[in-house]
Amino acid sequence: MGKNIFVADLQEGDRVDDLFLVKSAKIGETRAGKPYLVVTVMDKSGELSGPIWDNVEALQAVCIAGEVIRLTGVVQSYREKLQLKFDGVKKAGPEEVELQHFVPASTRSREEMADELHNLIRSVGDPYLKKLLAFFFKKSDWWARFQEAPAAKGIHHAYVGGLLEHSLSVARIADFLSTHYQGVDRSLLIAGALLHDIGKLVELTMEGGVVEYTVQGRLKGHLVIGSEMVGEAAGRISGFPEPVLAQLQHLILSHHGRQEFGSPAVPMTVEAFILSFLDDLDAKMNITEQLRRKMIGAEMSWTEYQRALERYLYLGGFAKKDNGPDESQPEACSRQPTLF
Repeated sequence: MGKNIFVADLQEGDRVDDLFLVKSAKIGETRAGKPYLVVTVMDKSGELSGPIWDNVEALQAVCIAGEVIRLTGVVQSYREKLQLKFDGVKKAGPEEVELQHFVPASTRSREEMADELHNLIRSVGDPYLKKLLAFFFKKSDWWARFQEAPAAKGIHHAYVGGLLEHSLSVARIADFLSTHYQGVDRSLLIAGALLHDIGKLVELTMEGGVVEYTVQGRLKGHLVIGSEMVGEAAGRISGFPEPVLAQLQHLILSHHGRQEFGSPAVPMTVEAFILSFLDDLDAKMNITEQLRRKMIGAEMSWTEYQRALERYLYLGGFAKKDNGPDESQPEACSRQPTLF
């Protein structure tokens, strides 16, 4: 048997007997000292969690992050949120698993996005920045990974192709603003937009559709990692101007806008100001887009409280013709110190 029902379709009281990808399985202990397991499962439409109280040791060996399991249980409501009551869990056979059912992906064609990105690179006037972009997005091994990578573990663009979609979106708006405001270095701004999250290729890893932080990612963060990657690549280009490199690295290091949001430096150039605002804007718009794709009909209504944005939102769903493939993404609900 393959997969028949998705998380987004589940309602309170539903009995479940289906395949899901294990996102995480965390061991805990009751006040009485009895171990329990909190398992979060997911598919392309969302995720759902629940505790396992019995036979914990044996089921912990089955509920491994990145593995597909067949679970039986009931959907319940707990503190006004849906959760799973597990009745049984077993490992799925490889013949049952079709990965596209479990891994959320960009609704945009990655081939089309890649073509758009390369067209932007061809339009960059600065020869050194053009060579640098060609290295990352054509010649190096990073390019293949960039097209598949998510832009985050959660919150925004947290799906296959998300990093490409987000970086391209920021770069396209940056291209427009480079002509809208006087005195903006277009080449520098586009390079910064395309490279601002390049460090996420090292910060995050995705195995079996499950996104986790690497050791380097947690210790350094993608801003520092990205600045180092760009510095190393620029060092391979003969005569790369140091002032240009310094400004490009500043764009990467400051794009979260504020030090309390993880930026080692605050924006101090025109291009850095623009990039930090565009990065924030695109992240928030992606959150609203994912929410709107889940809504039925275009009528305006209030969402549940969005902890990532610290507010309720008043939104309408997309008209059917604009809704794209029926592939909902996980809801933005985890509190983070920043959107990135």
